[in-house]
Amino acid sequence: MSEVHEIFDLVVIGGGINGTGIAADAAGRGLKVVLCEQNDLASATSSKSSKLIHGGLRYLEHYEFKLVRKALAEREILLKNAPHIIKPLTFCLPHQAHLRPAWLIHIGLFLYNNLAKRVTLPASKGVVFSSDSPLVSTITKGFEYSDAWVDDARLVILNALAAQDYGASIKTQTQCIKAVREDNIWTITLKDSLHGKMSVIRSRSIVNAAGPWVAKLFSSTLPNKSPQKIRLVKGSHIVVPRIHNQPQAYILQNVDQRIVFVSPFEDSFSLIGTTDVEYNGDPSAVEISDEEIDYLLNITNTYFKKKISRNDIVTTFSGVRSLLDDESINAQSVTRDYKLEIEDVNNKAPVMSVFGGKITTYRKLAEATVDKLSPYFPNIGPTWTADAPLPGGNFNNIELFTQEIKKEFPWLSSALRTRLIRSYGTIIFTLLNNIDSIEAMGSCFGADLYELEINFLIEHEWAINVEDIIWRRTKRGLYLSMSQVAFIQQYIDKHPSIVERKSLQNK
Repeated sequence: MSEVHEIFDLVVIGGGINGTGIAADAAGRGLKVVLCEQNDLASATSSKSSKLIHGGLRYLEHYEFKLVRKALAEREILLKNAPHIIKPLTFCLPHQAHLRPAWLIHIGLFLYNNLAKRVTLPASKGVVFSSDSPLVSTITKGFEYSDAWVDDARLVILNALAAQDYGASIKTQTQCIKAVREDNIWTITLKDSLHGKMSVIRSRSIVNAAGPWVAKLFSSTLPNKSPQKIRLVKGSHIVVPRIHNQPQAYILQNVDQRIVFVSPFEDSFSLIGTTDVEYNGDPSAVEISDEEIDYLLNITNTYFKKKISRNDIVTTFSGVRSLLDDESINAQSVTRDYKLEIEDVNNKAPVMSVFGGKITTYRKLAEATVDKLSPYFPNIGPTWTADAPLPGGNFNNIELFTQEIKKEFPWLSSALRTRLIRSYGTIIFTLLNNIDSIEAMGSCFGADLYELEINFLIEHEWAINVEDIIWRRTKRGLYLSMSQVAFIQQYIDKHPSIVERKSLQNK
């Protein structure tokens, strides 16, 4: 077992959006940070969302005005700081009078327009659907409002890159198996998931941002009892070929008071979800049920002219959200707000635990977490993330930036150029450094996924297998055949960095 003798300021457990956001915030304020994730970054809940940065219109029905105000304010910040992976998205809300009266929706949208200052997005309005609407002919009126789309997994990656840029050590495939207070310092035992080797590090503080495993970490790793009860809620999605060719998303109401989003997804597809059901199983084994599939198909077919069936489903995914147990009657009414709990001994060696939260408010959660830790670090720097672009986001206008890339790399096809900009932003200059032709990008493995990009993701973004690359770093898995996927994995297995890791495993 190896031991690192330097003392870190903070060890963050969990490589989802909250963990990477906290690591970035803390490192940017001058703390010496280590983040450990037992699998890949964003491998659980943070890559299984509805891909939205939104205020949470439906939360108004549960009187969560503070949460909605906070989320709406964060929506503007994130649109500004990550214009490559976050973009405005218009939503249509078809009116069904028997589900919610028009006056109630008008009130909700008025609050949505005014709870926080709008800079980027237009106000909501009523709409009348014409004959070319993709909705069934009986639905003639509705409402329109704006939120934003996000590549959720890449949001996690960019926060990890930001943390690393400020000196944080990002350890993926690394499980925290034990943490003990010794002389006002945490002694933490880590296990490398790839080759089973143990190491010991020391830290002045810990943040438990383990998501669905946040409470379990207390029984398995930390010497305390969990200060909060959590409630696991499963959200499932299906992906089908595009239901319509219009650019907007739709928000569908159901008789059970749940809502389902139907959003444009990766040009050729529609993303349909989510389900919000109680979950009591292993978060790492979560998958969509037959009942959830039927639920999503039925509500979609109720609203749209184009009917879909199980045969249309390209892929599915499910995630488990760890929410505060506020004793709500059903899963969809459980609060999406977060709570931070801190515990120490004689004002030393604190452990901070993160309960709840949502992608839209991750930055504010991270800032609040580090603020709460700041009394333990008198020399900590000021808050900074509200005005700092995420890696690749240091440009002001996506159209002008696209023209710049078109001029710099004229040999890129329109589709590949758009995808690389939407994934990497200005990091594209690092990716394509000294590359002057499509041939120089190496072999194409299908779906415009080239050898150059795979190498880059392995060497710079912690990818170690085909799933990391084709689903979390890119969404090329939607377009690749099984044989192409197998070929990519064979290539990855022969990459020098992966070969070196495997050699460590055999020692």
